Amino acid sequence: MERTLAHHLSEASVSVELETEGMTLNIGPQHPSTHGVLRLVATVDGERATNVRPVIGYMHRGYEKLSEVRTYPQIITIINRIDWVSGFANEVPFVVAAERLMGVEAPPRAQWIRLVLTEMARISSHLVFMASYPLELGAATPLFFALRERERVLDLLESVTGGRFHPNFNRLGGVKPVYAAGPTTKKAGMDIPSGFLAETRDAMTKVLATCDEIENLVAGNEVFLARTKGVGVMPVDVAASYGVSGPNLRASGAGFDLRKVSDYLPYDDFDFDIPVGRNGDCWDRWWVRLQEIRQSARIITQAIDGLPSSPLQAKVPRIIKVPAGETYVRAENPKGEMGYHLVSLGGLGPYRLKIRSASFSNLSILPWILENALVPDFIAIMGSLDFVLGDVDR
Repeated sequence: MERTLAHHLSEASVSVELETEGMTLNIGPQHPSTHGVLRLVATVDGERATNVRPVIGYMHRGYEKLSEVRTYPQIITIINRIDWVSGFANEVPFVVAAERLMGVEAPPRAQWIRLVLTEMARISSHLVFMASYPLELGAATPLFFALRERERVLDLLESVTGGRFHPNFNRLGGVKPVYAAGPTTKKAGMDIPSGFLAETRDAMTKVLATCDEIENLVAGNEVFLARTKGVGVMPVDVAASYGVSGPNLRASGAGFDLRKVSDYLPYDDFDFDIPVGRNGDCWDRWWVRLQEIRQSARIITQAIDGLPSSPLQAKVPRIIKVPAGETYVRAENPKGEMGYHLVSLGGLGPYRLKIRSASFSNLSILPWILENALVPDFIAIMGSLDFVLGDVDR
C-alpha cells in the first residue's frame, strides 16, 4: 500500500515538473492559405490554441489617403487593386457613390453591363476559392477544373474591358465605350465585342457543368469532410457582431444579401436565390460559395438574354467635379460587403474616402474562431474565410 502511494506521488511530482507555460507559436508572416502577408501569434498548449492574435499591415498601401490626392477617374484605376481577385466589383460602389453626389444615373444598358461583369468577377473570385481551398487541405485535382473555368471567364472580362485583373472599365455616368478596330479606322459605338453574348452563354453552361464536377470531386471526399464538417463553427450572432458579411455570414444561417436590399445595380430585375448554410462551419462556407457560382451564372444568363438598348454613358462634364456632400454606398462584393463613404468639397477628387473592405471585417473574427482550435485546423478555418490581404491592408 505504501509502495503504491509512493509510486503515485512520484508520478504526480514528475507531471508537475513537466508542466510548462503555453508556447508562443508564430504562423507566418506568410502562408499559402492567407493569400497575402499575414502573421498569427498563437499561444498553444500542446495541439490546441489558447490565444491567437492576427498581425496585419505588412502590405499596407494607403488607398484611402492616396484617393485624397487623385482625381475621380484616377481613383477608379487604383481601387480595383484592393481585392485583386475581384477587381471589377471594387469599382462599382465607388462610381455609384460619386454619381449620386453628382445627381447622375448611368443608362440602363451600362448598368446591366456593370451587373454582368460584377457577377463574372464573383464567379472568378469563387473559382479561385474552389481551386485553393481543397489544395490547402491536400486535394490538388479540383484546382485544374476551377482554374480552367476561371480562365474562360477572365477571357470574357478581358474581351470587354481590356484587362483581366484590373479592368478600369467603369466611368462616372456609365462604362467605357469599346471600339471595334477596322483596317484603317476605329468604329465607335460597340459596347460589347461581336460574339460576346453567345460566348458568355456557352461559358455559363460550362461553368455550371464544372460546378457539378467539383461537387462530385470534393463533396464526397472523406478527408475533406473530416477537415471541414463541424470545424470552425461560427454562430450567426457572433458573426454579425464582428461585422462578418457575404458568404461567410450566409453560411452561418443569415439569408442577407445586399443584392436583394440595395439598388446600386438593378438586381431587382433578376430572379436568383440566396444560398444559406446551416451550421456555419468550414463545410458550409465552401458549399455556399459553390452555390453562389451557380446563382451568378443564372443571373448572367438572364442578363444577356434581355440586355436593354440605350447609350453607354450619361452626359457628364468633360472635367469631373463632384458637388459638395457625402454619401455611403455599399455593395455585395464576392467576399462580402464593400462600402465607400465619400466626402466631397466640390473639387476634382474627394476630401475624404473611407473604404469598408469585406476581408478586414471577416478577418477580425480570427481570435474568436481560433480560440481552443487545434493547430492543424488553423489552415482549414482561415482558408474557409476566403480573405485577401490586399483587401485587409488597403
